[in-house]
Amino acid sequence: MSAPLDLLPPRASVRRLDSILVDRIAAGEVVERPASVVKELVENAIDAGASGIEVAIEAGGRRLIRVIDDGHGMGSEDLDLAVERHATSKLPDGDLGRIVSLGFRGEALPSIGAVARLAITSRRAEDGAGAHLVVDAGIKAPLRPASGPRGTRIEVTDLFSATPARLKFLKSDRAETAAISEILRRLAVAQPGIRFTLRTESGSPVVFPAESEPGPAAFLRRLGAVLGADFPPNAVPLSMAREGFALDGHIGLPTFHRGAASHIHFSVNGRPVRDRLLLGAVRGAYADTLSSDRHPVLALALVCAPDLVDVNVHPAKTEVRFRDPGLVRALVVSAIHESLRRVGARSATTGAARTLDALRPGGAGGFSVHSGGSAFPRPAGAGHHRLATPSFAAPPGYRAPDRGPGGFSDAPQALFSAEFAPPGADFRESAELPEQVVDHPLGAARAQLHETYIVAQTADGIVIVDQHAAHERLVYERLKRERAEGGIGRQGLLIPDVVEMAPAEADRLIAAAEDLEWLGLSLEAFGPGAVLVRAVPAALSGGSVRNLVLDVLDALESSGVEEGGPIGAGDPLSRRLDAILSRMSCHGSIRAGRRLRAEEMNALLREMESTENSGQCNHGRPTFVTLKLSDIERLFGRR
Repeated sequence: MSAPLDLLPPRASVRRLDSILVDRIAAGEVVERPASVVKELVENAIDAGASGIEVAIEAGGRRLIRVIDDGHGMGSEDLDLAVERHATSKLPDGDLGRIVSLGFRGEALPSIGAVARLAITSRRAEDGAGAHLVVDAGIKAPLRPASGPRGTRIEVTDLFSATPARLKFLKSDRAETAAISEILRRLAVAQPGIRFTLRTESGSPVVFPAESEPGPAAFLRRLGAVLGADFPPNAVPLSMAREGFALDGHIGLPTFHRGAASHIHFSVNGRPVRDRLLLGAVRGAYADTLSSDRHPVLALALVCAPDLVDVNVHPAKTEVRFRDPGLVRALVVSAIHESLRRVGARSATTGAARTLDALRPGGAGGFSVHSGGSAFPRPAGAGHHRLATPSFAAPPGYRAPDRGPGGFSDAPQALFSAEFAPPGADFRESAELPEQVVDHPLGAARAQLHETYIVAQTADGIVIVDQHAAHERLVYERLKRERAEGGIGRQGLLIPDVVEMAPAEADRLIAAAEDLEWLGLSLEAFGPGAVLVRAVPAALSGGSVRNLVLDVLDALESSGVEEGGPIGAGDPLSRRLDAILSRMSCHGSIRAGRRLRAEEMNALLREMESTENSGQCNHGRPTFVTLKLSDIERLFGRR
């Protein structure tokens, strides 16, 4: 729709804009909000070799932004030129293909000075006195001498006073302060050797001490300061190099996750970035260990030759472009997979903390302490549960089943299917446990609670296992391994099963029949609105064929496969097949409410210990919680 005639500008001849107006227009690309100013000034301080940087703000940065560093400083001639547009010391040879500094455009200081009052005091170590310069709304005052320590002090006051319309688009002081804090957090992760301090009007300063000794341990300490004290005990070290790229850092366990992606930190050659390629690689690496609405916590540093990455693709320099993006994505995915594989059966420590909190008197678990000192649970409903096996020990001399060539045991199929003990069975045995069984990471099974949770005794505590979640992961990893080794084993049905459904759903299954055959599910059309199932994956035999087929159909629909199109249309094939296997494994795993024999529970524990990613189910939920004996003793006042 065209603009009203009274709003159209009058016709005028072409003219050249004055320099101050040009600077204010150009400043809009660099200075979007106070956080943009902080980012540019702190990056300049880092490029100047600062070992300590202090940022102070007032009114969310609108009234004042002060950045003080102990870097090299500037002489009077450099300072006078630094506030001119496109003046920089960071491209000595003019080669944009080999950028080794964070800043290089020469736009930050003149852009800030065009929309605010900018005051700079700087001194080099070899100079007897420093220099002071003021730029107010684009007008530069004469340079004058000043005293001060080595380094640079910059004050930005009355931001956007020269462009008041921009003030209307700023958020609250609290929101702007939070944005500045996030900028410093990301820079602190990317530069662990620098001390960062943020001072605000609201309270004590936020300080990230410098880590003077480089290495994984020092980096993890910095991550603990930035990401929280819970991160280090739930982090896994990562290190991998490939064809000129080196990736190092720490990644969080899949069960240690957050509701937003703001805790994913990437740096490329010391530059914090929010690159879509890298974020997509992280999502792909955690795809089958994390729920789709949750995000991992991690910090990774990628180092490469400057000519292998282009950092000059975004005004804010938050995105980069790699010469070989496929190589970088494969490196990130492979490194995360390998690190999680090495972890084995490990779950987040936060689960144990929440469990202990729930068990404490008056805690979230609903316990209250009465006058007699005893803790009684408050009624939670009319339902009653029973203890399936009050106490039992593993059979004397029990040993885990031998591992097969694929990494899974050659135990009877009953340990992986829905064959369980009869309801009236009693598994109570000797209370003595062989020492070698208790010394296993997940210990020896002692009881089954509510036909859902396995309680195991370890050398220094207990482990509570969700039998359905744990077995779901075991079945899934087994199916994935079989697929990777050439195809999933099938179990033919003595009598083929007919599954009825809507005609469109049947057509979708038939269109994917060739790929499903490779996954061990053999089916064919059986008239309109029905399919005939001739074989199912051997690991899932014994269950409901109809439920299995419907689970696979749900996986096809949720993965976005177009009707009549191949699995993997628009996405990597392996991710689509893994999504189907995940649904299959959920269908074929041990369900809650089923009673297990002692040997079945212990076989499940041993299988978890030797299976990668067994600390969480396919949906990202923990499969077990570990409680140390010392923590349990504190609950009863023994410590």
